[in-house]
Amino acid sequence: MKRLLLIAGCLWFMIGNVMAGMDSGAVVKLYSNGYVYPEQRSWRDNSIGEKGLVRWSDAEVSARVFFYPKESGVILVSVRLRCPDGDSRIRVQLDGVGEGHEVAVEKGNDLVTLPAGDLEVSNNGYHFIAITGVSKKGKYFPDIEAVVFSGPVATQVQYNRGAYRGAPSTHLRYEVPADSAVAWFYTEVSVPEGVNATNAYYETNGFADGYMGIQVNSPTERRLIFSVWSNYRTDNPKEIPSEYAVKLVKKGKGVFSGDFGNEGSGGHTHLVFPWKNGTTYKMLVGARPAGDHTIFTAWYLAPENGEWRLIAQWDKSKTGGKLLSHLYAFVENFGPNGNDFFKADYGNQWVCTPAGTRIELTEGLSKVQ
Repeated sequence: MKRLLLIAGCLWFMIGNVMAGMDSGAVVKLYSNGYVYPEQRSWRDNSIGEKGLVRWSDAEVSARVFFYPKESGVILVSVRLRCPDGDSRIRVQLDGVGEGHEVAVEKGNDLVTLPAGDLEVSNNGYHFIAITGVSKKGKYFPDIEAVVFSGPVATQVQYNRGAYRGAPSTHLRYEVPADSAVAWFYTEVSVPEGVNATNAYYETNGFADGYMGIQVNSPTERRLIFSVWSNYRTDNPKEIPSEYAVKLVKKGKGVFSGDFGNEGSGGHTHLVFPWKNGTTYKMLVGARPAGDHTIFTAWYLAPENGEWRLIAQWDKSKTGGKLLSHLYAFVENFGPNGNDFFKADYGNQWVCTPAGTRIELTEGLSKVQ
């Protein structure tokens, strides 16, 4: 298969269009669509929460509110805010460039919507409204709850209406010949130089019963993970009956093992491993029937090691002995920094049947979800 880039970041607009004719226009809340720049360092001051940007005292701090207009043209912009601490002036710009419009805000405790002029959207696609502080008479600039769009372009604006501020997963689903039983699934992954955002998960070997991949868990920690779902439907692993348990058979040196929940439940393993940008890692998942169970095993080959090493082997019950199916990969952001950029290079996908026949995967379908 030709190598494909899977990209996520600022891509959480799965959330529906604004319908034409709404008097309020598109109300794009900072809670779901806004981020503090250069970065949010506090959950109290100069921070975005349920009420938007609050306790904004630092003139060096600005906000960006992301949206996706599906057509170009003039868009009318207003800002929904309150200013209890003193008269202020703020500036509103499209994509943080140009003169934009300056908005005078009078002191008051009530939530008001003030016009901020019209801005020319020259192309459809991802954009942001930048809100910066110009001057203030009190300690704080206004509390900014939302940006409101109106006009013809606003009728097709997409934005996040939920509370989750990460980026959705961008999936690549692999096409396997329908009559092929899959015992092994092999792929390769490389994260380009300079792509170092935290909370990135580059899922490499996804299948109906589990998933494998690499993560950026903090500025100093990276992992290889392998997890297998139980067939008992619950988000709490403590509720899984013993006959539905996913049991660890063995694991590699230094590998952590435990339960996971909140997205279904099952068995989780991970290895803290400093994988590097620009380096290709080889990933392999296998399945072996064992009566009504299936034994799933994950291996990885890193240039740093020069050999295949085991992550873990799990015994999953109630499978009917089925092998690997519904193969896929994805990139996602699992934290609140959905404005960051995530990208991975996937390629050289192969499967192997129980009889040893190898099949190269050359077709796939990409989907944001």
